[in-house]
This record gives sequence, structure tokens and C-alpha cells, in this order.
Amino acid sequence: MFERLKQLGAVSRAEFILPNLGSLVLGLAWGANRTIDLTSLIILLVLSFSTINLSSVIGAQMNTYYDYELDMKDERRKLLVSAEESFGRSRLRLAFIVEFVCAFVLVSVFTVTRGKPILFILWGLGIFLGWAYSATPLRLKSRSWLAPASLFLVLAVFPVLFAYFSFTSTVEPLFLMSLAGLTLTVYGVIIPTETRDYFGDKAMNVETLTVHLGLVKASFLGIVFLSAGAILTVTSFLLKFMYDGHLILALFLLSIPVAVLIVLKNFRTLYILSKKFVQNGEQSSIADEIVTLSANNPRWIMLVTQTYSFISVLLLVSKFLL
Repeated sequence: MFERLKQLGAVSRAEFILPNLGSLVLGLAWGANRTIDLTSLIILLVLSFSTINLSSVIGAQMNTYYDYELDMKDERRKLLVSAEESFGRSRLRLAFIVEFVCAFVLVSVFTVTRGKPILFILWGLGIFLGWAYSATPLRLKSRSWLAPASLFLVLAVFPVLFAYFSFTSTVEPLFLMSLAGLTLTVYGVIIPTETRDYFGDKAMNVETLTVHLGLVKASFLGIVFLSAGAILTVTSFLLKFMYDGHLILALFLLSIPVAVLIVLKNFRTLYILSKKFVQNGEQSSIADEIVTLSANNPRWIMLVTQTYSFISVLLLVSKFLL
């Protein structure tokens, strides 16, 4: 039984739980206010986080299922392929069907009790794009610019809006700025993942944005997206702290540029290696360096997203305790 759960965790990409928590915390921090009581706050937190994570699991499992043939040819994915084969592909398909039904019931009840149809709409759109991203015949991940557009929505916009509207019905302009910053940041830190998979994707004719643009342009785009996302995020929180009279908290915003600069240093190295790869006739040794470096991307994602979550927690604390 434990082994089955371990295999299910592997194919469900359990490492995304903490980044998903970041979406919940950001939506909560901007949407919650002093008028909500503690019991309601806890209930909404549990329901929101359960919905976001269950939906993420479904999307991750579908991606694992439909990428099976591609992953089989990638040595770095052999543990994932092994877990999928041990768990059973038919059992995996049944798992995400059962999870979909559970999520549907959960969101339906949540929507009715909160009286907010927008919650069901956001969830439905997110689930559809999560399926369309990996599954044939749409398979958006192979359709150049449609791939990042769908990831923008599924990984940032929809989950944050779901958490936000779980607590409020109004829209704050500074929240939208913060959401835009997160969205750019999310895809910025995803590009090195596409860089890691670039050689396998290109060989299999999977036209991700990185394959479409090429390594050099994609690496540069990652730098631009992450930088712009950090600027928008810092600006939105700075103005929020100023308007709420908690300017002293703005000092903690320095943690964002520090974290982002650490990641950008690695992004710059990827950019230099990509240029070197192109200029030197696509040497396999340089390709290996690119793959090895970009394989560290989960750490970079964790560093940036958890720094954003830390600032979101400060905003939440300022609303209830200051």
C-alpha cells in the first residue's frame, strides 16, 4: 500500500505542493480582510488549498500519462517512467478520473455555499486547459505560443484568482499588478525546465516555446520575464504597504531582488552557454552542460516562489495584527 502511494506521489509531481501553497497564500493575502472570522478563514483555506492541489494533481497526472512515450526516451525521466509503469497506466487513468469527480463535487459545493459562480468557472477553465496542455488532439504544449499562454493561466492566473475570490468579491488594482508580476515570474522560471527538455523535445518534434525560439532567445526571454515579474511584484507590495501605513514592512521586500538576482545569475550562465552552443556547432559537451545546469531549476523555482509567499504572509499579518 505504501509503495503504491509512493508511486502515485511520483506520477502526481508532489514537489509542486509548496509552489501551489504560494498561489493560495498570495490570493489569501490580497483577498482576506479583518471582517472574516477565524473559523470561516480556516474553512476557506482548507477548501481553497484542497481544490487547487487536487486540480494540480490531476493536471500533473495527465501530463505524465500523455508524455509517457516522450519520457521513455529521456534518461533523466526513467524514475518517473518506472513509477508510472509500476503503478499501472490503466490505474493512473482511473485515478485522475476519480480525482476529477471528487474535485467536481468539492468545487460545486464550494461554489454554492459561497454563492460565487466565478469559482466554478475558474476551476472548469483550469481543468480544461490542464487537459488540453498535454492531451491529444489539442496538446497545447506542442503549439509554440499557446504553450506559455496556457501555463500562464493554469499555473498562476486561475489558482490565484480562485483563492482570491474565495475570500472577496471586489478587485483591487494593486492585486492585479501583483498577479501580473507572479504570472511573468512563473513562466520566467519555467523556461529553464523547457531548456532542460529542449533536446528531447526537438528530437520528438514537440514545439515548445523554447524549441520555437531556440535556446538563445528563450534563455534571454526567461531573464526578461523574471526581471519584469519581480519589478511588478515589488512595486505592488510596496504601494500596498504604503497605502496601509505599514511602510516599515517594505524593508522585507529586499528579499525578492536578492532571491531573483541569485536565480538570474544562473539564467545568465544558461544564456551564455546557449550562445556558445550555437556558435560552436552545437557541441554535445556544451549541450550536456546546459542540461546539467537547467536541471537545478526546481531549486530556483522554490527559492523565488517561497520568497513571494513570505512577502504575502507579511501582507496577511499586517491586515490582521497591525
